[in-house]
Amino acid sequence: MKLYYSPGACSLAPHIALEEAAADYEPVLVKLAEGAQRQPDYLAINPKGRVPALADDGFVVTENPAVLRYIARKFPTASLWPDDPRDEARCVEWLGWCASTIHVAYAHVRRPERYAASDAAKADVVEKARETCRDVWGQVEKRLAASSSDWAAGGEYSVADPYVFLFWTWGRGPALGFDMARDFPAWTAHATRMGERPAVQRALEREGIALP
Repeated sequence: MKLYYSPGACSLAPHIALEEAAADYEPVLVKLAEGAQRQPDYLAINPKGRVPALADDGFVVTENPAVLRYIARKFPTASLWPDDPRDEARCVEWLGWCASTIHVAYAHVRRPERYAASDAAKADVVEKARETCRDVWGQVEKRLAASSSDWAAGGEYSVADPYVFLFWTWGRGPALGFDMARDFPAWTAHATRMGERPAVQRALEREGIALP
């Protein structure tokens, strides 16, 4: 099994999940800044030219909701997928929200050239997207603050948690520069719990990400 990843990218979520599962896998670095994702050898693996991609004995899966679900099913003893139907629904809800709303909002800040051509239009995209991110980050904070659980999808840790954690790291990054501890305390508490997990620590160390 191989995980194609880039440090700090959304591939951090399955990177953590594989560590949680104690999977026998090879992490393969894709240097996005050097355009490695657009080279023929990588496009042969993932024609979308994005990370993550998970290759398992000739089978390749992309897109985080699918990758995370595959990891959870592949390693059932790791208990990364909820058994309770309501918790399972919450887990699916988080995966969908992260992929379709939270990541998309951030992408407009980080990659405005995907959505606009002129410099003025790009600046407008970034300005509006930062407002959108502030709103979306606030929605995540409210959801976590209202929960009686330490974890996103309900009573137990699941593959939703690394995905939620990823966006906490992006919130404090240079593109957004949010004061996560001040403005999003429940989310920061979740991130603190994540940072205490050995699997998370291993993935962060490999990717060169330091927590405060």
